[in-house]
Amino acid sequence: MLAFTATTVLTPRAAINHGFLLVDGGRIVSIGTSASDAHETALPPGISVVDFGGLVIAPGYVDLHIHGGGGFDVMDDAPDGLATIERLLARHGVTSYLPTTVTAPLDSTLRVLERLATAIEASETSPDPISARQSFAGRAQPLGIHLEGPFISHARRGVHPPQDLLPPKTETFERLWQASRGHIRMMTIAPELDGAIDVISAAVERGVCVSLGHSDADFRTTERAISAGARHATHTFNAMRPLRHRDPGIAGSVLTNDRITADLIADGVHLDPPVVKLIAQAKGREKTVLITDAISATGMPDGRYRLGLMDVELKDGRCEHSGKLAGSVLTMDLAVCNLAKFAEWELADAVAAASHNPASILRANNKGVLNPGADADFLVLNTEGRVLRIYIKGEECAF
Repeated sequence: MLAFTATTVLTPRAAINHGFLLVDGGRIVSIGTSASDAHETALPPGISVVDFGGLVIAPGYVDLHIHGGGGFDVMDDAPDGLATIERLLARHGVTSYLPTTVTAPLDSTLRVLERLATAIEASETSPDPISARQSFAGRAQPLGIHLEGPFISHARRGVHPPQDLLPPKTETFERLWQASRGHIRMMTIAPELDGAIDVISAAVERGVCVSLGHSDADFRTTERAISAGARHATHTFNAMRPLRHRDPGIAGSVLTNDRITADLIADGVHLDPPVVKLIAQAKGREKTVLITDAISATGMPDGRYRLGLMDVELKDGRCEHSGKLAGSVLTMDLAVCNLAKFAEWELADAVAAASHNPASILRANNKGVLNPGADADFLVLNTEGRVLRIYIKGEECAF
């Protein structure tokens, strides 16, 4: 059992001055303050203490939308691909994530879902916990799969290959669900497509978070999808019908409907900083979510990389395929700092957008928070938000 202390502990909804985490067996046992005049739980005597002084302890980040990094794509079958991606994520503060597919031929997607399901199950259970900790040390944990495509709009497909887009059908969704062995946790869909409402309903019944995106939907169609159970929006404004004052469209619904949360890419490329601020003001501190949409080029020099089956050119921080943006090379630690700057938010609120908020969307109560019973996934930050140290299930990641 260890106690970790710092000048500030962000839960992240509360800031505890002179706070501590008591950790045992990879979980948080208790949280409180060591201040002598405090009424919260005091630090038990005789406990070994790791003191981070004037720094900040915060929850590990959760990335709902990540395609790859370190030269690998989550759809690759390279033996070390996912491990490389997961180590890169951890270095930038992401302790949990959803590997995200991109539209491909259906048979290929089914094989990828089976492979990702195997990886998720391997990270969750092991007959030898000690061996499992060693195998997955320093690696972000996959919590499930984000299915981006094939049920998206031709008009707003971005770089998703048009020949592989499919009309939404419950039979097709069932094939995808079975291939994933129930590990699809999020699905992006365009609600205006024929059959989309039926697929949304089927996914919601399975506990999937349905996210609206890559869509040319009008306002009313979007509202119907939200009434059917859709509750999130994918990379708001990107690959969406534009917001117009007499045609608010999907973006207008996303910004004004309190039943839906919204994620955004705060890299300064996908959205101009004032638009980041607009989304943050519209959705507020509990419904704004940071994602990276990062691809295999993340952490790599300029050059050619892969997004699914597509070639992508990275140059000067922009990823493009045939002249269109194709994901990003954003890391979550930078996204947090950018959100704080662009939206003029306190660090605690930006941290929540990368931790508590995405974990809440997944209903992963043991992630993205520092509470008794939660996994001991936490970060040590300086007061500007730079990640200095990373702990996953109570073990420090060494890089």
